[in-house]
Amino acid sequence: MKIYLSLTKKPRLKKTIMICVWPGMGEVAFKLGVYLRDKLKMEEFASLEAPELFPPTGIWIQNTIIQLPKSGAGKFYFYKNKNAANDIILFISDAQPLLEHAYDYCKRILSLGKELGVKRILTFAAMPQAIDHATTPEVWFSVTHKKIIEELEALKIGLKLLAAGQVSGLNGLLLGIAKESGFEGICLLGEIPLFTIQIENPKSSLSLLTKLTQILKINVDTSALAEQAKVVEQEIEKLIEFIQNPETQHGAPGPIGEEEIEKIKKSLSLQTKLPKSAMEKIEKLFQEVKQNIAKASELKKELDQWNVYKEYEDMFLDLFKKPKDKEERTHN
Repeated sequence: MKIYLSLTKKPRLKKTIMICVWPGMGEVAFKLGVYLRDKLKMEEFASLEAPELFPPTGIWIQNTIIQLPKSGAGKFYFYKNKNAANDIILFISDAQPLLEHAYDYCKRILSLGKELGVKRILTFAAMPQAIDHATTPEVWFSVTHKKIIEELEALKIGLKLLAAGQVSGLNGLLLGIAKESGFEGICLLGEIPLFTIQIENPKSSLSLLTKLTQILKINVDTSALAEQAKVVEQEIEKLIEFIQNPETQHGAPGPIGEEEIEKIKKSLSLQTKLPKSAMEKIEKLFQEVKQNIAKASELKKELDQWNVYKEYEDMFLDLFKKPKDKEERTHN
């Protein structure tokens, strides 16, 4: 088993805290990490690859050709915090490795952290609870050392201590290995409704990010994440309304069709997958391609970058159809 670590530069940092995120339930950790990276304009300085730990489970078909997907790429970023004592390293991976080899994988991450003077590790996780989707999620915490409990409670920011439980996957496992390796660790857990564990939950990510900014004393504009949370809440309400009150839809009684439910789910998926700025750029490119078909390659590249081509495929292909073809398709 080979794990490759590549450094493009070695930043000089002070009292560094490392934040590590992987995809998980509700994507609360991953979404928070990506949002934080973008808003703080963090600089990439290293990458971690371990191909054997991320075997493909399917294929991609692009331009009619089958290809194996590339996943598991981990990137390290840094941020020099001018407003507080601690600089930040952020590690983001787009997938979780095979757990039977996760120990060595985590040790490699921690070895770089130790080399750069990291003393404390932070991770995030989702905490499914019997709460309503409109409820503001509470944030719980678990730590590796008792002294950190006193430190966090002294902040008086509304964190709730988790006395017992389990954090599955790398977002939890890393902290156990970190403690064994001499690091301090904190896991912040954001509540999510039990019935939404399979969709992204920006509302929980927002609650976690709010607490994180208070802990690290950093300023992050959360308005875009708050807007995503609002949109997702509205889409969930629509879906619930369709399911609970089908007779009120379209002026006719009877259950809503699977096709319409899938449309709502698709819309919800797009809202959570894409930041507002990316959606606006894609919409603008669609308009530009209608005027200049030569820009289609730029649009396709943008869709591929965000991994949403499948969702926009019909709209994209329609750009190449003649008016007569579009009319025939509409009536078929």
